[in-house]
Amino acid sequence: MILEAAGISKNYGRLAVLKAVSLGLERGEVCGLIGPNGAGKSTLFRIVLGLVRSDSGKVHLDSEARKPLGGIIEKPALYGYLSAVENLRVFARVQGLALSRAGALELLQQVGLPTYRRDPVRNYSMGMKQRLGLAIALLNDPGCLVLDEPFTGLDPIGIKDLRELVRRLAAERQIGILISSHNLVELGDLCDRLYVLDQGEMRHSGPTREILKRATRKYLLYGSGFLGSPALREAASPISDTSAVLTPGQEPIEHLLAKLTSEPGVGLTACIPQLDLALLLEKDSA
Repeated sequence: MILEAAGISKNYGRLAVLKAVSLGLERGEVCGLIGPNGAGKSTLFRIVLGLVRSDSGKVHLDSEARKPLGGIIEKPALYGYLSAVENLRVFARVQGLALSRAGALELLQQVGLPTYRRDPVRNYSMGMKQRLGLAIALLNDPGCLVLDEPFTGLDPIGIKDLRELVRRLAAERQIGILISSHNLVELGDLCDRLYVLDQGEMRHSGPTREILKRATRKYLLYGSGFLGSPALREAASPISDTSAVLTPGQEPIEHLLAKLTSEPGVGLTACIPQLDLALLLEKDSA
């Protein structure tokens, strides 16, 4: 693993913020850290980035890069009165990197920002600021990126665009990316694996598909001929000829969908899980 945090604990007085938390990250992998506000996500990321010292446990980085880690904690810290290129060159100097204007423009292009703009970044949208923060985090070619709640304040299109950018950066640069959110929907289509943190404890971890299945109680189905389906009449409510709300019982969702698609006159065009983080935080869900 390129990044491994093992047995991380952190107390602030009598408050136990993290309790023997462990996670790992491979090269080219995007891992998500899910949890409600106050779960300890930002504290864990600060410890991973070396900004806060843990009380116990270790963080190991298997990287020989000049800058093993790059990151954004909450909103990117930018100089609002400077242009994007000027911001990049200032942060590059802080990191001991001689960055040319051409090099800065190449970074902006990599994260999908316009290279022609010279106005102050205070004029940028939140999504553009997040992209610039990513460009800054990529200075000195880190082996890993740690992104804390990067979707905050973005509209649905901005969230979709940022997800695609993160996935592309992981694949093209073969860097590990660890990203946090309190919203399962934001990370469900992005991450290879998910970790679920609650009240300082790691509640679940595993492949994204398995975690999402734990967090799903109902599915929205769209298609045609549903009223003529015996399988749906038993398991779905409400139901119309083109839509249904499916609540699987003992039978796995895959079996129900297989039955549905094999029935004559029935067509399935979409199956959308209704994700609920609370299902992962129930004490008996472990």
